[in-house]
Amino acid sequence: MISIPLYLTPEHPCSYLDEEQARSIFVQPAFLLSTQIYSGLIAQGFRRSGDDVYKPHCAKCAACMPARLAVADFKANRNQQRCLKKNSYTQTVIKPAVFEQAHYDLYLRYQRSRHRDGDMAHSSPDDYIHFLGSSWCNTRFVEFSINGELACVAVIDLLNNALSAVYTFFDPKFSSYSPGVYGVLWQIEQAKRLKLDFLYLGFWIKNCTKMAYKSHYQPLQLLQENVWSEMQD
Repeated sequence: MISIPLYLTPEHPCSYLDEEQARSIFVQPAFLLSTQIYSGLIAQGFRRSGDDVYKPHCAKCAACMPARLAVADFKANRNQQRCLKKNSYTQTVIKPAVFEQAHYDLYLRYQRSRHRDGDMAHSSPDDYIHFLGSSWCNTRFVEFSINGELACVAVIDLLNNALSAVYTFFDPKFSSYSPGVYGVLWQIEQAKRLKLDFLYLGFWIKNCTKMAYKSHYQPLQLLQENVWSEMQD
């Protein structure tokens, strides 16, 4: 048993839901984190961004629900089966979480296509690697190539009994291959191959389109009142 120092941020406009105010609990940056400690924290609803570990702690809203998939129970639906078939020749390479110019260039193309009004569309190389990498976590960058060309990168954390999907970005010209979906399906299969129990998918938010897609991966588990339970229709 260890004591982990935390701090609570002031309220600020929510990034996901208009007209809501958000705040988060962060692990104190001076605390020495590790993959083992984070494996326990993520099961309690925490999430990392770079070296920072946090979870929502909003006064009037509980819409952000930590989500995970018990990979042994997953069965692909028809759309996911079609995605797997379309990507049957997609090649995968697992790499260390270090800066590569080709990854960074792809990241900027993705941001400028999907989030051109956001700050990340103007990320410097340092911004990019500090957001996705970590000095203490066991992180990998997974390349997906189509017809010999880099199409997608999925950033994953390897934890004690799970994988955690950190972020995925792809070249918009390969959108017809549904690389975001394929990245999740690949991670599910990789977790199975490694004999891990879960794939953590970040936060599920019912009324936020860019977060609600996670309900397509069933049976999805949500953390509510500190208890993991399967999502109810």
